[in-house]
Amino acid sequence: MAYLMAVDSGNTHIKWGLHDGCCWLTQGKAAQDSSMLLRQEWQDLPKPLCVMVSNVANTKTKTALSKLLSYWEVQPKWIAALAYQCGVRNYYAEPSLLGSDRWAALIAAWGLQRKGCLVVDVGTAMTVDTLSDTGEFLGGIIVPGLDLMKKTLATNATSLQLQEGEFNDYPDNTADAMHSGAIQALVGAIERMTVLLTVTLGHVPKCIISGGGSQQLQSQLSMAAKVVDNLVLEGLVLIAEENSRAPV
Repeated sequence: MAYLMAVDSGNTHIKWGLHDGCCWLTQGKAAQDSSMLLRQEWQDLPKPLCVMVSNVANTKTKTALSKLLSYWEVQPKWIAALAYQCGVRNYYAEPSLLGSDRWAALIAAWGLQRKGCLVVDVGTAMTVDTLSDTGEFLGGIIVPGLDLMKKTLATNATSLQLQEGEFNDYPDNTADAMHSGAIQALVGAIERMTVLLTVTLGHVPKCIISGGGSQQLQSQLSMAAKVVDNLVLEGLVLIAEENSRAPV
């Protein structure tokens, strides 16, 4: 059986999954500095025929990840955004400069939806990207994620401290005010992009949301939003499938 190892190397975490061509056999997640944990988890897996990687972390991280992946003696394929792939056309000013994670997520969303939609990934940063009804990536925005927004406040405002807070419509303490404010800001960005894309498409788009903070935002959104775990990994599978069909 031909196995695919898909790896999403982000700013904070590495997410991965082993796919058998039909479904995920196993998936995992580790902090970027947990190479020993990854080594232990991967050493008991069957050898993959193909390794697909999206990496948006720095060069040092890529080097360390390459060393880990060399365990299987399979040359990893590091994806980059293209002008066209898997039914998605890339309208970024310079297509190759679009983050590989955003590109893979867009491909996964198009594979799921096949219609205009918002593609939201909530991590260290939050991206809100747009797809047309014909699979065109029209553009998108990047804003600080939930934790980064709160850390930035605590770092730059001397009277504010980073504490755990809860969401409230009308917060009555500073921790809740910071947490609720960050949630409201992120939800507002998504809903603003929904309004813009609705005008462009002529209908209200669906929203696909992924990432560590997706559940917190989904509960506050005024539109229907479908949470899809590991959207980048799903996109890597589709890219690998299209590559396998390409003529040699």
